[in-house]
Amino acid sequence: MNGQGGAPLIWLLIDGRAGNESQCRGVADALRLQMGYRIQVQDLEYNAKGALPNFIIGASFGGLTASSRVNLVPPWPDLVIAAGRRSAPVARNIKASNGGRTFLAQIMYPGDAGTDEFDLIAVPSHDRFPGGPNVLRITGAPHRVTERTLAAAKGDWSERLEHLPAPRIALIVGGSTKRRTFTEAMAAELGGMANAMAADAGGSLMVTTSRRTGDGPADALASQLTVAHVMYRWGRGSSDSGQAFDENPYMGYLAMADGVVVTGDSVSMCSEACATEGPVYIFAPKKATTLKHGRLHRELFDAGHARPFEGKFEAWSHPRLNAAGQIADEIRRRMGF
Repeated sequence: MNGQGGAPLIWLLIDGRAGNESQCRGVADALRLQMGYRIQVQDLEYNAKGALPNFIIGASFGGLTASSRVNLVPPWPDLVIAAGRRSAPVARNIKASNGGRTFLAQIMYPGDAGTDEFDLIAVPSHDRFPGGPNVLRITGAPHRVTERTLAAAKGDWSERLEHLPAPRIALIVGGSTKRRTFTEAMAAELGGMANAMAADAGGSLMVTTSRRTGDGPADALASQLTVAHVMYRWGRGSSDSGQAFDENPYMGYLAMADGVVVTGDSVSMCSEACATEGPVYIFAPKKATTLKHGRLHRELFDAGHARPFEGKFEAWSHPRLNAAGQIADEIRRRMGF
């Protein structure tokens, strides 16, 4: 082992994409709790070549800037955890440089080139990636929302949110994707339905937008809110309710929520919502939902983790969902720990 004192050394390849980072760190957190691994973060920044198909780049650092490559030197890690297609050539070159002794755990589809070089590829079932001996199918995406992180967030946020009447419903709003547009009309419909749900239940809303929401849809949603609520607009650092937030309240919302309504455009947001134990409802208009996301929603509905959002609040519970532990267990098994 390359780690100090015999502890395995893990490199996390972090490329600045929030979703990729959350997935890698979620798996690393699960491993650290299980085994006490030593973890180092390798920050990746891609150059123009990094956008080329992986079969052109090959197993190399050629798609990285010079500043990103400077720390990719021995001692090589025992394990690499990475996510997404563009990190795959980097992971493969690390393994080759270490004489094949580095275990490669890749989250999501790594591209068509060199898939047999990965020791474990964890892919969401809804992606329908071809199977193989190194493929682990998971539900949703791994993440960092655990009982421990929720308990810590509840301690941090309870004084700022406990004044809201129960049931407190977290409304987690995404936005447009590459293939679908989240319109102002959709946002207004969501706001109206969530407002009616909270009003009927005698509760309140804790609303947050994301970087993809846009001002127009955020305004349209906000115009429908009449119940007690707080609304954090991503990037503004404040709440429309007049209560200032000096940090994003996302984790606080999940920790304090008696239920969650989440838009269906983000695999990560849906998965993180299902890490809570209370009811989870997914808002997914047909015109805003790709076939792939629709398959994820159906998988979550069939497993009892979530239900379609129809505007009515009911108290029910479900097992917490986080594929990070499943991936960590499989890494340990395949590495012989």
